[in-house]
Amino acid sequence: MTFGIRLKLTTVFVHEWLSMLHVRNLTYRIAGRTIIDDASLDISRGHRCGLVGINGSGKTTLFGLITGDLLPDDGLVQVSGAKRIGIVEQEAPTSDKSLLDFVLSSDKAITELQAEAESNPQPNRLAEIYDLLRDMDAQTAVSRAASILSGLGFDETEQGRPCNEFSGGWRMRVALACTLFARPELLLLDEPTNHLDLESTLWLKTFLARFPGTLVVISHDRDLLNQSVKRIIHLENGKLHSYQGGYDQFRKKTSELTSQREMERNKQVKERERIQAFVTRFRAKATKARQAQSRLKFLEKMDPLIDIVETQSAPIHFPQPKELLAPPLVTINNVSLGYGDKTVLRNLNLQIDPDDRIAILGANGLGKSTLIKLLAEKLKPINGTLQHSTKLKFGYFSQDQTDQLSDGATPFEILQHRVSLSTEEALRSHLGAFGFSGASADTDIANLSGGEKSRLLFCLMSTNAPNLLLLDEPTNHLDIMGRESLISSLNNYTGAVILVSHDTHIINLVAERLWLVSDGTCSPYEGTLDNYQDSLSGPRATLQKTGLSVKNESPGPVSRRRQRQKRAEKRENTTELRRLIKLSGQKIDDLSKVIGDLERELADPEIYNSENSQFANLSQHLDKARKQLSTEEQTWLSALEKLESEKASS
Repeated sequence: MTFGIRLKLTTVFVHEWLSMLHVRNLTYRIAGRTIIDDASLDISRGHRCGLVGINGSGKTTLFGLITGDLLPDDGLVQVSGAKRIGIVEQEAPTSDKSLLDFVLSSDKAITELQAEAESNPQPNRLAEIYDLLRDMDAQTAVSRAASILSGLGFDETEQGRPCNEFSGGWRMRVALACTLFARPELLLLDEPTNHLDLESTLWLKTFLARFPGTLVVISHDRDLLNQSVKRIIHLENGKLHSYQGGYDQFRKKTSELTSQREMERNKQVKERERIQAFVTRFRAKATKARQAQSRLKFLEKMDPLIDIVETQSAPIHFPQPKELLAPPLVTINNVSLGYGDKTVLRNLNLQIDPDDRIAILGANGLGKSTLIKLLAEKLKPINGTLQHSTKLKFGYFSQDQTDQLSDGATPFEILQHRVSLSTEEALRSHLGAFGFSGASADTDIANLSGGEKSRLLFCLMSTNAPNLLLLDEPTNHLDIMGRESLISSLNNYTGAVILVSHDTHIINLVAERLWLVSDGTCSPYEGTLDNYQDSLSGPRATLQKTGLSVKNESPGPVSRRRQRQKRAEKRENTTELRRLIKLSGQKIDDLSKVIGDLERELADPEIYNSENSQFANLSQHLDKARKQLSTEEQTWLSALEKLESEKASS
């Protein structure tokens, strides 16, 4: 066995021509709890499948059963026609070998044959070895390994450096490179994008879409599941259900099935209620007692109610800022920053406004997280100035913060320590907005999943109702439904958002502006995310990944100054619109309340008493309020459309 890929000899079964992976009546329990329950599945050779399910549903456990690391309590798992099963190990590799040599050594068959060829075997055996190496395409091994490493973000210089010189996250990329290079017949990938940046994620999606073997990938990346697989396997309540197509087709089909099951359940409920009503009404009457008894027996024999299983994620609700601040929130002028003597970014001239939604693009290692740390006041500028509103409150999320949550404490205790002056009721209410209601708020941190820890960090970062959210890879530990909940919450949030993410789905749905980190600086990117993705397939892609100098296509100092002037003029126009929208919205709320009160008064039968003279007066007031509401709604809608138009043209 070599790191990053497991080699497993398998027996060819009678059903080989039907499937490579054959799961039949599989059951697996942990501490008495059934994780997989009498599940069956067949995956044909060459099929590319996505395995989905909420966190904790048993996806990684299923991989362990396929590889033989776990033994089923009942049923069987058979792999046919796959001499090699590729799976990335959970621990980062350690080696003094260069990255390129380390990846080359992961194909044990080629490595052993090459070593034998160098040991001066007999001429006949040497010829046989060369034939085997030719059949294995060994002559392209170096270029294939280099190409995979490049796609995962390692330039030519880095490929020659020892593996041990890289951080754990980068070494996990090497582990993935080893698995992909060895070309297994069956490839099992568990959240392969977690340690990748956007650029490497895009490369991996393309690689997997062309993978010639059989693929099963656990992923919460919606775009990967739409672009790279042709079948979705849903693990839910211990059962395996298969759907043709990508993730969007799967969601559409499951939504249709849920609606159908709800209709059938409603029919069952109504029929049960009808029969029960007859029994209740007539069982005491002698003339109907026999019929009532018969219906009671029929009720007992009816099929059980259809179980409606809805895949829901725990809530994520960021509190709204308590005060609307005037622009700009943050201004960065001629800033350089870095660590010690190393400058990472220089000549930064950026501005953040109260309604900005900005995603920061750029390959890992070029300074995206460094810029976020500057905004979060975790780093100070080497030179230049950073100014922000005196009333600014920000919330900062980093995926590394999960390691700082202390085992032995509960979410409530941690929040109580952070916000010591708040009442218990207020603390538990805030925890509930992020899915920690009831007993879950008193669960030991050690027993929380990665997704639950992320939601707790969202909870902690927003205790002061921030005006600005700084999010550095917030989706890594969230399942798909958790990501959808995060997207919904961010879109309902009225403050500013700065986002770093390798998930193109959240960038597309949340961000309205893009910044690009490249060439040692960060500047506004004038294109769309699609434009940026297209640029990665050209020569600029390699330069961005390596950090080499490229011609600066961003505006120069003069044009940037003019851009800031234009944005200032635009803000002057939109500030009045935002105030009008807010004022009009308040008037709509007030008028709606008045109309509700009047309608309740007019619903009182006494108002129509001939001796009561209030009816005409109340009716006139109601008619007037309704007309005012209609006018105000038109004012609000017109202002909103103008604001959206201003944003679209900016």
